[in-house]
Amino acid sequence: MTNLTQTPLWQELLRHREGLEASSLRDLVLADPQRLESFEITCAGLRLNFALNFVTPKTIELLAKLAMQQKLDDERARMFHGEKINVSENRAALHTALRQKSGQPVLVDGHDVMPDIRAVRRRMVELARDVREGRWLGATGKPIRHIVNIGIGGSDLGPRLAVKALTPFAKGPALHFVANADAFELLSVIEHLDPAETMFLVVSKTFTTQETLLNAQTARRWLTDKLGDPAVAKHFIGVTGNRKEAEKFGLNPDHLFPVWDWIGGRYSLWSAVGLSIMLAIGAEHFESMCDGAAAMDEHFRTAPFERNMPALLGLLGIWNRDFLKMSALAILPYAERLRDLPRYLQQLEMESNGKTVMRYGSPVGTATAPIIFGECGSVGQHSFHQWLHQGSDTVPADFIGIVEDDLHRPGHHRALAANMVAQACALALGRQAASSPHDIYPGGRPANLLLLDRLDPFHFGLLIALYEHKVFTQGAIWNLNSFDQPGVELGKQLARALEAGKPAADKEGLFLERLFQKALTSSKK
Repeated sequence: MTNLTQTPLWQELLRHREGLEASSLRDLVLADPQRLESFEITCAGLRLNFALNFVTPKTIELLAKLAMQQKLDDERARMFHGEKINVSENRAALHTALRQKSGQPVLVDGHDVMPDIRAVRRRMVELARDVREGRWLGATGKPIRHIVNIGIGGSDLGPRLAVKALTPFAKGPALHFVANADAFELLSVIEHLDPAETMFLVVSKTFTTQETLLNAQTARRWLTDKLGDPAVAKHFIGVTGNRKEAEKFGLNPDHLFPVWDWIGGRYSLWSAVGLSIMLAIGAEHFESMCDGAAAMDEHFRTAPFERNMPALLGLLGIWNRDFLKMSALAILPYAERLRDLPRYLQQLEMESNGKTVMRYGSPVGTATAPIIFGECGSVGQHSFHQWLHQGSDTVPADFIGIVEDDLHRPGHHRALAANMVAQACALALGRQAASSPHDIYPGGRPANLLLLDRLDPFHFGLLIALYEHKVFTQGAIWNLNSFDQPGVELGKQLARALEAGKPAADKEGLFLERLFQKALTSSKK
C-alpha cells in the first residue's frame, strides 16, 4: 500500500502549509468579516464553528480531497452495512445499528441483527420501569433505591458520563459507578448503602475483566454477608457476552443482558451497557439520546465532506496533528455536567487511534492520535490554561458550550459563555503589544467551538456520536483499525503472572518479581 505521506495530495497539503507560513492565525481570522459564518456547520441543534483554526477555504478543499483519496466514503458505507471492518478480530463495528430507527435490516454474516436489538431494548425498558416504579423488590421486599454499576473502560466511562451529563433528567434510583481495582472506590460507595435496597450491575463483555470481577466479588460478599446467598438473584444484573462465566459467578440467567461481539466497549453506551443510563433517566429519555445519535449518523452518512461535521472535525485534527505538528488536544467543556467528557474522549480517541501500525501490519508513517486531556473550562482556567496560553507547546482545543440557560441562572450562564469565548479568542489571536514580555500572548492556538442548543438527552446523543464519527474518520484516513486495542494486553499478561506468582523464568521475569516485591514491602524495616 502506498505510504500516505508520499501521495501527491499529501505533498500538496505540505506545500499549502508552507504557503501559509507568512500568515498568522490572527491575520486569517480578522481579515475575513464573513469567516464566522462561512466556517460553521450545524446539525440538528449542534453547531461546529471552526473559524479559529489555521485554515483557509483552500485548506478545507484539500482536506476533503484527502478524505476522498483515502476512501472515507467507502469505509463509512462498510461500517453502516455491517461489514467486518475490525479486521484484526474479524468483526463488524455496528454501534450505529443500536440507534437506527429506519426499520431497514442490518446484516451480520447474513443475520439481521435489528430484531435482536429491539428484543434486548424491550427487556431493558421492562427492567428499568420495574425498578424505577418500585415493582422490582429486593430479597427483603424493599424497592431498589440505589444502583451500583461495576465495570471499567467502555463499561464505565460512557454510562458514567451520560448519567452525570443528564442529571436533571435522572428521576430514578441513585446511580453509583465503580471501576477502580483500588478497593477505596467500591468501599466508599457501599458504606453508605443498605444492601436490601441496592442493585449491582456487573458490566463486562468478556466477564473476565480483572478489575470488574474483583469488585463484583467484593460486592457480592458484602451483600451475602447481610442477606444470604439467595439474595444475589434479586440484587445482581449482568451485562455480558459471556453467559457461561456470568452464570458460573452465580447470576440468574434470566437477569443477563447480551453484548454482541460487533459492539466495541468504547462505542457501547447505546447497548445494554447503557442499562444504568436507562435506569437513571428512563426509557423515553434513553430513546431520545439514541435519536440524537441517529441524527448525527444520518448527517455523517449523507453530508459532503467539506460540510460534514464529524468528517471535518476529524480532518482538522489531522491537519493540526500532521501538518502543524501539534501533539495534544485539550477538551474544555464549559458545563459542569460534562466534566467527565475529557476522560471519556481519552479512551475513545487514544484507545481507538493510538497506534503506529496500519490495519494490515505496515507502519503508519505519520503521527496519529494526539494526547487528549482537559477539564471543565472555568476550572481549567485556574490550573493548566496558563500553559495553553504561554507554554512552549502549541495545543489546539475543543470548547464545548451550552446555548440555553436550562438552570435559569443568567449570571452564571453569561459568565460561562463570556469566559469560553474569551479563552478561545485569546488562545487563537493572542496579544503582542505589551509593556512587559510576561504580558505577551503568542496566540496561534487553534480552537473549535461546539455549541449545543441545550444539554438534554437528544443533544447529548448528537455530541457523543459526533466524536465517535470523528475518530472513525481519522482511523480511515490513517488506515488504522479503530476498533481493537491490542496494546493493553502485554501489561495484563504480566500482571496476571505476577499475581499468580508465576513470572517468566528469565531475566525479565526476575526483574519483574523483584520490583513487584518492592511494591508490596514497606520502606520501614
